Amino acid sequence: MNKIICCVVACCFINTINAQTDTITVTKAVMDYVDAFYYGDTMKIHNSISPTVVKFGYYRAKDKPTYEGEPMSFQQMLDYASSVKKKGVSANVANFPKRIEVLDAQDQTASAKLTAWWGTDYILLSKVNNKWMVTHVLWQSAPVSTAK
Repeated sequence: MNKIICCVVACCFINTINAQTDTITVTKAVMDYVDAFYYGDTMKIHNSISPTVVKFGYYRAKDKPTYEGEPMSFQQMLDYASSVKKKGVSANVANFPKRIEVLDAQDQTASAKLTAWWGTDYILLSKVNNKWMVTHVLWQSAPVSTAK
């Protein structure tokens, strides 16, 4: 009986450690994603985003009350990061919002919510070769009522 109890406790402990590890590594992948755009680091894009990523977002121009939809390919992500690097990283980048919430992490899939300067991203990730990679992003600019 003691052996069974020990096995059950050990399995629960291992599952808890795996869940914590996945939460940490999912957070790291999302951090690489946002830092790639904040700092213009294309290596972070290659490190954390699948080349087959599907990204679509709704942005609102400052002078318009309505949203417009826009896709962004892996290459466009690389181009955007390169343009940030070329223009120079903002002196205020350390103050940019960067809140990551891991919504769920299973053994093969995960989801997270990122709040960044441009708005909110809902991110889906998959574990590829034991590494978390961003595969899908749906985002929008801050809602009119909360836009600054």
